[in-house]
Parts: sequence; structure tokens; C-alpha cells
Amino acid sequence: MPRTVAPARRHSARSRRLRLTAAFAVLVAVAGYLTVQYVTGGTSSDQCTVESADGSAGDGRTYRMSSEQAANAATISAVGTTRGMPERAVTIALATALQESGLRNIEHGDRDSLGLFQQRPSQGWGTEKQILDPVYSAGQFYEHLAEVPGYSRLPLTVAAQRVQRSGFPQAYAKHEPDAALLAAALTGRTPASLNCEPPRSTAGTGGMTKVRAALVRSFGKDVLPATDGAGAETPAAGAAAGALSVPVDTPLRSGKGGTAQRGWELAHWAVAQSEALGIDEVAYAGKTWESGSGWRTERKESGTTSIRIQLAR
Repeated sequence: MPRTVAPARRHSARSRRLRLTAAFAVLVAVAGYLTVQYVTGGTSSDQCTVESADGSAGDGRTYRMSSEQAANAATISAVGTTRGMPERAVTIALATALQESGLRNIEHGDRDSLGLFQQRPSQGWGTEKQILDPVYSAGQFYEHLAEVPGYSRLPLTVAAQRVQRSGFPQAYAKHEPDAALLAAALTGRTPASLNCEPPRSTAGTGGMTKVRAALVRSFGKDVLPATDGAGAETPAAGAAAGALSVPVDTPLRSGKGGTAQRGWELAHWAVAQSEALGIDEVAYAGKTWESGSGWRTERKESGTTSIRIQLAR
């Protein structure tokens, strides 16, 4: 005769299995999250440094990062300002990327999370290829942030969480000071505050075509002067072989910063991208950045209508 199991015992066993399954799922999620944090929080070469406006006096804030992180941060900032987003939005985006990926464009994460913001294809953020494109993923973040009512007045953790739906929303808060420092530099509000020292062995690996393409990808097609039908630069766009002059008086700059802030935004973008694009020198407003030596003040004040980008000679 079959053994009869009491309903109460069957219910207890089923509840115990459900609790164990739920606990296992939580452990898997936490393990995935910790794996991402471990991988993205590892050591880096710290080739780039951002200082606050009073950093030279020794009492300012400093943030160090790799060339890869600087390039990704500059892309996030450029996409935001090109969309007309304020500096606060850039700060929120940078803090989110610092927490989610350590500003690295990683190809793994919790479940199917990918990229700078750990966006998930299964949740409608785009295809894997799209999400692993920093310009696309930053654009998606800003698109969702813009839909959050009053996001600029919300605490950073609240604004970021409305976009991300993270299981660890309070984790964004610890990145706010660094993100604000980065945003001030990358939006151009603090002149000559970003310095990178890319290894000389990688200089010259870009090519001006690659530099122009990266500028247009980050800032839009109007960032550069018109080209002829063959795609060649007009004389005003190239000052010399291996050099590019980028105008700063464009309609892309929104807000109160004006032309000077736009110029420093472009200059800092070029410095941040120096290793990836083989940029050797950036000059704007009487200051010149050179790979291996950083920023210096020129004896003769240069103009503020354009920045000059020079590849390695």
C-alpha cells in the first residue's frame, strides 16, 4: 500500500525547496556582482590624472585612472553634452559607470549584463554589439535619465537607480565625488585639469582619419569643418601634416560655459583619447599638452577659436 504523506509535510518540504532555490539565486547574483567589481576594480596603470581647480595648491582633489578609463569617461561626457545634457547629468552617468564597470567596457557581468553601464540585451537595452559601443550605451543611459522627472535635483543614487534598477542602489553614492571631479574637467569647466601620459610605444597608431571619425562619433558631424566631395579636409581644417584644427565656436555647446568651456572640453577629450588615437600634442588657449610632459604654458597666447591636435611625428 503506497505511503501517504501528510499535506502539511508536503507543504513544508515544498517551502523549504523554494527557500533554498531563492537563496541560491541570491548567492549567484551576489557572486556575479562581486566578480564584476573585482575585475573592474583591479589595478591599472593610472596613466591619467584629473585635478580639481585648486589641485596645484596641494589641497585639491585628485583622481587617477588608466588611459582606457579616461577615454571611456571622455566619451560618456561628450555624448551627454552633445545631447544638451547638463554637467549634473554627466556626473550621474560617470558615477553609474564607475560603479557598474569601473569605466571599462567589459564583455561580462551579472546574467547578460554588458558594457560600461552593464546594460542587458534581454531587458531591451539593445543588442550585445550595440551595448558594447560606448557611444551607444552612453546615449541609452542619457535617454532614460532624461525621462526621470527632476533628475538634476534628485540625490545621485535616486537618479541613477531610476535608470539602472540595480540590486545595490546605494553603491552609486561613493563614486559621486570622483564623478563630479571628472565631469568638471571633461565638460571643460576646469581648464588644463586632465593630464595623461600614454606610453611612447603606442604613439602614432591612430591616423588623422581615425581621429576625425572618433570626434564625429562622440560630438556629431558638426564638430568638424566641411569637407570636399572626396572627404578631404578643407585648408582650414588641417594646419600641417598630421595636424587637425578643430573649431570651438559651434552650435553644439549648450549652457553657460560658452566658447572657452567648449574648447577645453574638446582639448580634454583629445588628451583622454591620446593613447587610443596616437595623439602626441594638443594646444588651446595658450597651453599645450604634450605626450610625456603634460601641460605647459606657451610664451605667446594662442587663439581660443580652435584647438590643435597633432599626431606623433
